Parts: sequence; structure tokens; C-alpha cells
Amino acid sequence: MFKTFHNEETIILGKWTKEELDSLLYESSQIKDVGKRIEFLSIQFMDLDYKESTLTGNINTPEVFVINLEGVDCFTYIDYIEAMRLSRSFSKFKLNLRKIRYKSGKVAFENRNHFFTDWREFNSDFIQDVTKKIGSKKTVRVQKMLNEKEDGTYFLIGINPAQREIKYIPSDAIDDSVINKMRIGDYVGIYSHLAGLDVSHVGIVVKDRERIFLRHASSQKTQRKVVDQDFKKYIANKPGIIVLRPNPHYS
Repeated sequence: MFKTFHNEETIILGKWTKEELDSLLYESSQIKDVGKRIEFLSIQFMDLDYKESTLTGNINTPEVFVINLEGVDCFTYIDYIEAMRLSRSFSKFKLNLRKIRYKSGKVAFENRNHFFTDWREFNSDFIQDVTKKIGSKKTVRVQKMLNEKEDGTYFLIGINPAQREIKYIPSDAIDDSVINKMRIGDYVGIYSHLAGLDVSHVGIVVKDRERIFLRHASSQKTQRKVVDQDFKKYIANKPGIIVLRPNPHYS
């Protein structure tokens, strides 16, 4: 297990070595189809422990650049996968993770992408919002002030609220025509009705013949690891979904 700690970065590689990650990332870079590349990379994390609060930094604590592959939450999981799919080596992965996680790649708490739709806003070179394309007339548009709760307090102290239009597809509108437009490797956010939030959870679309799954870092007590769950069953009682798609021109 490789671990290194500095004032400005923490790297914990878990079951991998740098050399093994170099080999893995080179192998994945040879997979031309972006969705299949993401599927290949994401399955390497299957059964990895769910671990929250692995990132270091808040309004009172200087941000530290963290790579922690011993455990992931739902958002750090897709952070790592998106940065990996853009990389041919571990050194490139480190550089790309900074770009994916932080606005302009500058490591600071206020620059971190705290919300799923921050990817759409600040990583548009890599990611595109395809929710409307997939949901068509079934798509709902809402205006939200992200980070501001209904009582006027903040979810994250030190992060300025941001007015944002959110597009989502209600779960009861997700039929076969919607499912068929979704691709392997799409990033899915579970829409939240709560004021101040865009999503409550995120994961990755994977398909096996006629079945579609959500691959995600589950916080459920019976799981607490990276799992595949039947997509239709998982979203049946959820408010809806936001779908972001990796840009194939950056791969």
C-alpha cells in the first residue's frame, strides 16, 4: 500500500501501487469507446469500501489535494473515474483530478466542485449536460439557489450561494424511450427537491445486454461499498435524474 502525506497533498493508493495504476491507466487509454473505458475503470472499484469525508479542507482548514483510493463516497468515486478516463498515466491522473475537482485546477475549498451541476458549469470541456436531450418534453426545469437552505442558512459555510437552472427528468417519466437514450458511462445525479441542493446522490450508468444498472458508492448500511443496482428499481421512488455525459473529444 502506497501512502504519502505532505502539507499540500495526501496520496493513499489502497490496493494499488503507482506502477499498477500506470499500467491500468495505459490499458484503459487503449479503449477508444469512452463509455466502455469508464465501465472498465469503474469496475476496478467494485466492492471498495464506502468512506465519507476523505477530502481535507473547509472555511477554517486549508484545502489539501487528496487522492484516497482506500475508500470513496459517491462523488469522489466519479471524480476519480472521470479523471482516470482522461489519463494515460498516474502523473496525468493527478493533473486531471485537479482540473475535475477544482475550478481552473486551483486547489482551494472555495474552488472545489461541491455540487453535481458544478461539473456542467466549470468542466464543460470534459462534460456536457444531456438531460434535456434524453428527457425531451418530459424534462422539468427549475431555478435553485444552490447551497442556501429553506431557512436561509448554508449547507457549506464559506461557499457563496449560486443561482442555477436545473433540468431533471422525473422518475415517473423514465420509460424505455428515455432509457434507450442513456449510454454506458453517463454520470447520473439523483435530483433533490430540497432547497439548496441539486442532487442527493450520484453514480454511473452501466448496461449488460438488456439490463441497465447504476454503479455507485452506496452509503446504505447493508452495503457501504461500490455496487451495481438495477437502475429502474433504484430510481423508482426517487424524484428524478440529471444526466451528464463525458465529452468523447477529451479522452
